[in-house]
Amino acid sequence: MPSSAPVPSASTLDFAALSSSSELPSETQNQELETLKRHVAEGLRRPQKTLSSMYFYDDEGSRLFQQIMALPEYYPTRTEFQLFTRHQSALATALRPTATQEPFFLLELGAGDGLKTKILLRHLLETNAAFTYVPVDISGAALDGLTASLREELPDLRVEPIVADYSEALRLMAARPGRKVVLFLGSNIGNFLPADRLTFLRNLAAPLSPNDRLLIGFDLQKDPRIIRAAYDDAQGVTAAFNLNLLARLNRELGADFDLAHWQHYTDYDPLAGTVRSFLVSTRAQAVHVSTLKQTFEFAAWETIHTENSYKFTAPQIEALAAEAGLTVTNFFTDEQDYFADVVLRPA
Repeated sequence: MPSSAPVPSASTLDFAALSSSSELPSETQNQELETLKRHVAEGLRRPQKTLSSMYFYDDEGSRLFQQIMALPEYYPTRTEFQLFTRHQSALATALRPTATQEPFFLLELGAGDGLKTKILLRHLLETNAAFTYVPVDISGAALDGLTASLREELPDLRVEPIVADYSEALRLMAARPGRKVVLFLGSNIGNFLPADRLTFLRNLAAPLSPNDRLLIGFDLQKDPRIIRAAYDDAQGVTAAFNLNLLARLNRELGADFDLAHWQHYTDYDPLAGTVRSFLVSTRAQAVHVSTLKQTFEFAAWETIHTENSYKFTAPQIEALAAEAGLTVTNFFTDEQDYFADVVLRPA
């Protein structure tokens, strides 16, 4: 959940905001379909078969993820919401310029429904901060929905949505005068493999000045049983979410995966701080993908790796920031130290 196996492009991904191709113009639909075909052809030919969890989020996957966020086992969303509620004043102070009326831009990468961000936005408005909110998403439909809700809930808020990938949006905003505060919330930083994570942070930092700030959410290491349960809930919603990836391939690529003969499996390695999720073939079987004109053989109990989700310690976050050319200025956690929202500045 939003996390990934190998990441195609560390500078352009927005996992939770990736929507179904039905929202996209036909030319873009075709490009997305070709990308998916190449990914599946490559991933299912590997010795360890792999599919990226960026493809979890078709319409049904997005609906299931909304259910996951409400599950009692899935702590990240509600924990970060509580963290924002608890620290809203200190967060605002850490992010806004020292001069009270100095204008600044608040950019959110992959804004989604903006539920947590609205806590910060309300506080900034109540304290008369001179800022413009800039939600960034590759989905115009997602931004339209967010903008409409903000217009209704926060009519005094200045909003400038940008439909673009992250790197393009940051380049566009870098030329504007004033502080840029870049938000990358949730546990999305844990989506990336280590090398891709470092590249992603360096790409975020590159167009920013020492006066700018980043606010990034990190899921922290904790009781391994709590982490594992978040990715394998008792109701089976996470299992349905993982299996839906195969249903999407059946629909969009003409594959013939028989979901009755596949299982969801996940585990957490506390030494590496990594959740790994798989789809497991429960029998020897062959799957034909008609758009690829290829058949893929699966042995009994062979796996497809679909997800990695990394959990962090405070020293790891400090070290990662330093390697990316960033300095930690503030470290906000919840009462249980489950989650951290970290303020960074370019060194």
